[in-house]
Amino acid sequence: MAEIVLRNLVKTYPGTRSRATDDVSLDVRDGEFLVLVGPSGCGKTTLLRMIADLETPDSGTVWIGGRDVTDLPARERGLSMVFQSYAIFPHLRVRQNIAFGLTMRKTPKAEVERRVAEAAELLHLTDYLDRYPAQLSGGQRQRVAVARAIVVDAAVLLMDEPLSNLDALLRQEFRTELKRIVGTLGTTTVYVTHDQAEALSLGDRIAVLRDGRIAQVGPPLEVYDSPADQFVGGFLGAPPMNFLPARLDRAGDAPALRIGDQRLSAPAGLADHAGDEVTIGIRAENIEVCETDGPDRLAARVEVVEPTGAAVLLTVEVAGRTLKVQTPPTVRIGPGSRVWLAADPGRMRFYRPDDGTAIRWSV
Repeated sequence: MAEIVLRNLVKTYPGTRSRATDDVSLDVRDGEFLVLVGPSGCGKTTLLRMIADLETPDSGTVWIGGRDVTDLPARERGLSMVFQSYAIFPHLRVRQNIAFGLTMRKTPKAEVERRVAEAAELLHLTDYLDRYPAQLSGGQRQRVAVARAIVVDAAVLLMDEPLSNLDALLRQEFRTELKRIVGTLGTTTVYVTHDQAEALSLGDRIAVLRDGRIAQVGPPLEVYDSPADQFVGGFLGAPPMNFLPARLDRAGDAPALRIGDQRLSAPAGLADHAGDEVTIGIRAENIEVCETDGPDRLAARVEVVEPTGAAVLLTVEVAGRTLKVQTPPTVRIGPGSRVWLAADPGRMRFYRPDDGTAIRWSV
C-alpha cells in the first residue's frame, strides 16, 4: 500500500507574511494519479517538496503507506521524483543515466540490466541506450528522466512540471505517453502543473490550489463541470467559465433570472433564493447561438470572431458584460452581428456574489 496522507501542513518561508501552504490536508489513494494544479505561487510545488523531504513543514504530518514519514529522510520514504529540468548527467550514456539510482543502491548487475531494459522498452528508449543526452531530443531526454525515476520501483512517484520545458506539440505527445506509462505501472503518483489542460487530461483526480489552500478536489470532469467557486471555474477551461450577474425573481410560481432588462427561466430548485442577487456561471460550449429571437433567449451583439479550427470562438456583449461562446466551425457570423443566446438552465451554475462560492440547490 502506498497511499499518501497529508494532515494540516503549514509552510511559511522566511521574509514572507503569507503561508505557502495553509493548513493543507489531502489524501492520495494507493495507485492513484493525483494532479496538483493552480497558478504560480499557490503552494503546489511546496506541497510536493514536503512529500519528498525537500522542504520541512512548520507543522503538520506526512504519511506514506501508513507510516508517519514527516521526520524521515527522502531515502527512507520509498519515493522517486522527476523534476522540471531533465537533471540527467550529460557525461553518462542513456543506459547509465537510467541505472544511476540502482547503481547507487548497489543492486546486482544482472538485476540492473533487467530493470533498465524493461524501463527502456516501456518508454521507447531501447534504441537510444548507448547515446549521450546531447544526442537526444528534449522529449527523449525527459523520457530518460522518467525511466530513471521508475526503474527503482519506488512506491510513490512525484513529478514537478516535467513537461514545461517541451514545446506545445511535444508536450501533448508526451502527455499521452506519460498517462499510458503511469497507468501501466499503477504507481501512486503526485503530479504538479500550472497547465489546466494537463491536469484535466492526466489525473484520476485533481486538486486545485489557491493561496496555499485547496479550493476543490475531485475527478477532472466533475471539477470542470461543477466548480466549487468562481476561482476554480475561472481557472479551469480554455476559455474559462463565463460569469454573468443576475437577480432571481419570480415569474408566477417559477423562479426567473433577470439579467439587465432581460429574463430567463431559472431551475425550479432555486425558488428558495428568490429576491437574491446571484452570479451565473456557464461554459462557452454550453451556450447555443441563435440568429432569431425566441423564448428564454438573451439578445447579444458579436464583438470578435476567432476561428480555432475545430470550433469558432465568439466574444459577445450581453447587458454590458462580455461572454465567450463556442460554436461549430460551420457557423458564419461576423463582428457586429445581432444574435440570441440560449442555454439549458441545467448547465448553468450559480454563485454568491459576495464570496464566489457555489449555491447548492436541489434539481
